[in-house]
Amino acid sequence: MPGSLLGKVALITGGSRGIGAAIAKRLAADGASVAITYVNHPDAALEVVKAIQLEGGKAIAIKADAGDAASAKAAIDETVATFGQLDVLVNNAGMAHPMPFEEMPLEEIESLLHLNVRGVMVATQEALKHLKSGGRIIMIGSCVGERVIAPGLVAYSATKGAVKMFAQGLAREIGGRGITVNNVQPGPIDTDLNPAGDEWAVSQKAATALGRYGDVNEVAALVAFVAGPESSYITGANLTVDGGTNA
Repeated sequence: MPGSLLGKVALITGGSRGIGAAIAKRLAADGASVAITYVNHPDAALEVVKAIQLEGGKAIAIKADAGDAASAKAAIDETVATFGQLDVLVNNAGMAHPMPFEEMPLEEIESLLHLNVRGVMVATQEALKHLKSGGRIIMIGSCVGERVIAPGLVAYSATKGAVKMFAQGLAREIGGRGITVNNVQPGPIDTDLNPAGDEWAVSQKAATALGRYGDVNEVAALVAFVAGPESSYITGANLTVDGGTNA
């Protein structure tokens, strides 16, 4: 909702492309000052920042490895130094390596755990040093964190299941501070990493009730609601935006 986040500051990890970029643009459109992190795509990050600024918003891009504690702390410190506060953390950075678990190298398993689980915990721990009552922590999980719909997603699903339980547990632990913690779980979403026209997309579309891929803006809309004032009594929730994949 335009204006619903006026005066708020949001940090979106992995905000240079796909779902993260859509979230950054939507939160900015709703009035938030936005910081995004990136690792390998500075040009894409700059495009997101410019798009927000062209619409009259405020945004910065910060190079930061979400899985590295010192890097995550530096990104949060820079956000606070630039905008004066932190109100919303969106843990969006993540990766997937679809392959049969039996064939997955240990290095691939460790990289998934490092970014998808450790990275979320590291960023959240740092953000909690700045968040006040009314703050929001939003995880970008996955519908496969609740139900594995296809082969090759065992390790990835395990990391998103961990994120789900982390959000639920943390919601209880910090609820007394007036900070909400929620887990947004996308299903098949059309991005560079999972294009709707790819061969693998056929089975994913078939698994949905709506028979189609989702758009990044459909995820961003749910995140914007969870970040806004109307969601103040929602915490510890797993909010699935998956076209009925888990129905």
